[in-house]
Amino acid sequence: MATINDPPAALAPSSPVVRLHRADDVVIARSQLVGGTALPGEHVTVAGLIPPGHKLAVRAIGQGEAVRRYGQIIGFASRPIAPGEHVHTHNLAMGEFQRDYAFCADAKPTRFAESPATFEGIVRADGRVATRNYIGILTSVNCSATVARAIADRFRRDIHPEALADFPNVDGVVALTHGVGCAVDPEGEGLAILQRTLGGYAIHPNFAAVLVIGLGCETNQITRLIEKQHLDGMVAAGRIHTYNIQDAGGTVKSIARGVELVRGLLAQANDARREPVPLSHLVVGLQCGGSDGYSGISANPALGAAVDLLIANGGTAILSETPEIYGAEHLLTRRAASPGVAGKLVDRIRWWEDYCARNHAAMDNNPSAGNKAGGLTTVLEKSLGGIAKAGHTNLVDVYEYAQPVTAKGLVFMDTPGYDPISATGQVAGGANLICFTTGRGSAYGCAPTPSLKIATNEALWQRQQDDMDLNCGPILSGAKSIEETGAELFRLMLAVASGQRSRSEIHGYGQNEFVPWQIGAIT
Repeated sequence: MATINDPPAALAPSSPVVRLHRADDVVIARSQLVGGTALPGEHVTVAGLIPPGHKLAVRAIGQGEAVRRYGQIIGFASRPIAPGEHVHTHNLAMGEFQRDYAFCADAKPTRFAESPATFEGIVRADGRVATRNYIGILTSVNCSATVARAIADRFRRDIHPEALADFPNVDGVVALTHGVGCAVDPEGEGLAILQRTLGGYAIHPNFAAVLVIGLGCETNQITRLIEKQHLDGMVAAGRIHTYNIQDAGGTVKSIARGVELVRGLLAQANDARREPVPLSHLVVGLQCGGSDGYSGISANPALGAAVDLLIANGGTAILSETPEIYGAEHLLTRRAASPGVAGKLVDRIRWWEDYCARNHAAMDNNPSAGNKAGGLTTVLEKSLGGIAKAGHTNLVDVYEYAQPVTAKGLVFMDTPGYDPISATGQVAGGANLICFTTGRGSAYGCAPTPSLKIATNEALWQRQQDDMDLNCGPILSGAKSIEETGAELFRLMLAVASGQRSRSEIHGYGQNEFVPWQIGAIT
């Protein structure tokens, strides 16, 4: 059984292709290959044009035969494939096959650092630790979104630089709005998920204080939200303030009230100071979006190496995007810390299969158009590359969407594959840093949590460097190893957790990317 996507520690720069496992039926083009090119060491001649990041066969593959990358099945030949031929959507398709879940078979003790690292965090009065210091404005329903945004706009440094001039320790005032909150079953799963998400953000340590604004007549009543999410203590402590537009006297008065409340909170928020804290307070959400054929070779394994260092130093990493581990989940059940943890992951996979069936959808509706253009063909291939973000330590727990993450080590949170929804759930669960790999150039942020963007290849780095925080292209050229790049990323994670601004923060990303998972009927 091959382990979870273990590319070579350093790639041979002389080879025009990358082989990831001795049992693989395909290799990946390091750059564009033309027909007639002989591949040293593979005894194959390229047949036709192979785009960079795409696959070509190294042996004859019969119709219906399994095709392997990472030593794992990524699909089945939909027609005969000749050696040297491009392998992609025209000749590779999904198919059913048995996965060996082998609960806990590969679990092993975690080796912890003798002198764990620290970062400069902000310690709240209740002991929770922040990586940023915002004032947040949340909404119970879409109807209060305009008021919330109008309040936050009064404190935008790019429009009103004087508003926060006296409060340098406040990172900003952000409004996180959404499009739901009414016309839903008051006892249904959909509203429960929304309330759990809002509750997680309301108590997030990166918020010094929060305003929750409603309309007044919506299904998602603020009083019920406070009760369900056990937020009474935060309200009593002055950390959460609430009101409804209808009670406040309309839009203008509601905006004025919110502005006044924020002004009253700024001085206390500005008292926040950073101090050295153990890395056990760092919770990192793992994301990949706009993936390409290089994601599972460079950026994702490098992030996995950084995650191993994070966990060895006492931190927590949240792997998510359940539809994008589909077909590779057996590699996680094999390293589960207990059969119960493995069973919880399989239960979430089965829930998704049922959910897709109910909605006449399919689990293999990935990769996206951009993923395919970058060389990914099936969700199996994407999943195998995506799991590499999780490194090699044991899976210690599994959480439902937006549930509070309390375990230390590698955990899994059940989320959709769509990045804004997935990361929103991670932040609601407590993530105070996001690491986001991309091969196509995703633009993303997720206030109040900083997000690091990690490029898989040199071409993306050169084209979109202003959006990227780290370049993993040197892994593909052989100039750096996965371990070297992972250590560099780990140091960057500590710097950003300590206050260094990420590229997405500099550009102002983060408010529009708050997207709670919408599930259930809207009536």
